[in-house]
Amino acid sequence: MTTAAPVNPVTATIHRWTPVSRTASGALAALLLALAFAPFAFTPDVTAKLTSLFVLVIIAAMWNALAGYAGLVSVGQQGFIGLGAYGVFLLVDRGVSPFLAVVLAALLAGAVAVPTSLLAFRLTGGQFAIGMWAIAEFFRLIVVNTPSLGGGSGRSLTGLSAADPAVRQAQVYWLALALMSLLLLAVFVLLRSASGSALEAIRDDPVGAASVGVRVASTKRLVFVLAAVGCAAAGGLTLASTLRVQPDSIFGVHWSAYMIFMVVIGGLGTFEGPIVGAIVFFLVQDWFGDIGGTWYLIGLGVLAIGMTLWMPRGLWGTVARRHDLELLPVGHRVRTPVV
Repeated sequence: MTTAAPVNPVTATIHRWTPVSRTASGALAALLLALAFAPFAFTPDVTAKLTSLFVLVIIAAMWNALAGYAGLVSVGQQGFIGLGAYGVFLLVDRGVSPFLAVVLAALLAGAVAVPTSLLAFRLTGGQFAIGMWAIAEFFRLIVVNTPSLGGGSGRSLTGLSAADPAVRQAQVYWLALALMSLLLLAVFVLLRSASGSALEAIRDDPVGAASVGVRVASTKRLVFVLAAVGCAAAGGLTLASTLRVQPDSIFGVHWSAYMIFMVVIGGLGTFEGPIVGAIVFFLVQDWFGDIGGTWYLIGLGVLAIGMTLWMPRGLWGTVARRHDLELLPVGHRVRTPVV
């Protein structure tokens, strides 16, 4: 009688990185390093456009962290963009360097986001979205009724206007590149942590997440504050680049429209999607922005509607799903060995 040889069970392994994602992360690091030398290779006009792109990447990534991973769909993030810009004025008036003021104003906006969340989190779904819009309008009204901030006519950042334009633009560019890199890294680390998994559980079923021990309010507050810091940094960078802001523009709801458009185009709930969407939106602005007015906005709306109908996962979301591809993985993958 012969004894059958024992059969080794097929064991699956859980991992995050793949050869493709390791190569992509290395290429991204090399690209960011190369971008640091852009002011030496390109004209101030080019670096100004790249600065605008970095701002778009920041706000798209922040809105995606809120809506795509935490389920907090907001149309009021322009409130923190405005706070970041006008926070720079408050700090500069007290003798702070304008560039340091951009960073500190972003952190102050994050501090403001903590008590704001106590009110906003009483609302859910569509009520939360509209409530954030109302909160943004409240911030705008405070600025409009503060004479030292220029009131409704706006104010200029005179502390930077005397500097050489080329030098100033290079400094703003480097600050924008550094803040974009740090904020993307912060979102990446957050999503790869236990809090990232908790956020997705909260997005899918907040009651169920709470029932298994997820601290729903504090976890949502964490990403809410991070998004506020990022949006405020974008507002400060916008001021440093343009040297002047007005309440109606910096607190305008068009910022939220831009965020939603970029994330929908790129791919909601993916890390790479907002970056792709920001690049697409930047190119659309650069190529067709001269049209301006109603037709330009109508064109953006038609493009967004078309994407949601025929590519509901967005550009990157569709590509990633079709080719099982993640360049910067924030989740886990199961690998089953071939028998």
